[in-house]
Amino acid sequence: MSIRPVHKLIKSKPTLEGAGVHLRRAFGFGNTTETDPFSFSTIFRNDIPDDYLAGFPWHPHRGIETITYVLAGHVEHGDSIGNHGSIEAGDIQWMTAGRGIIHQEMPKATSPAACTASSCGPTSLPRSK
Repeated sequence: MSIRPVHKLIKSKPTLEGAGVHLRRAFGFGNTTETDPFSFSTIFRNDIPDDYLAGFPWHPHRGIETITYVLAGHVEHGDSIGNHGSIEAGDIQWMTAGRGIIHQEMPKATSPAACTASSCGPTSLPRSK
């Protein structure tokens, strides 16, 4: 087995996402050539429900995979074709995003809340129109 050296350490930055959720993003602010096929990686941990309850209302993804891992709390998910579910601490949701479908992820009032999310897909390939 070979051991690979660490290429780069990235310190996450605070940002707002969705309808004003306070989170930290390690990468995904623009150029993703170093992280391809991953387009972003985020985490939110919070003891203040007002910082995350607005959630991530209806929005599209197209041609990517999203992976959400709930560390603490509860997140409800739904999409525009009727799929819905709920994930709690220790659960992982892997979603394949299809063109023309919108979805939402809505954290629920539990304290503390903590969740990681990443996305991967053909970021270096041309998107269909």
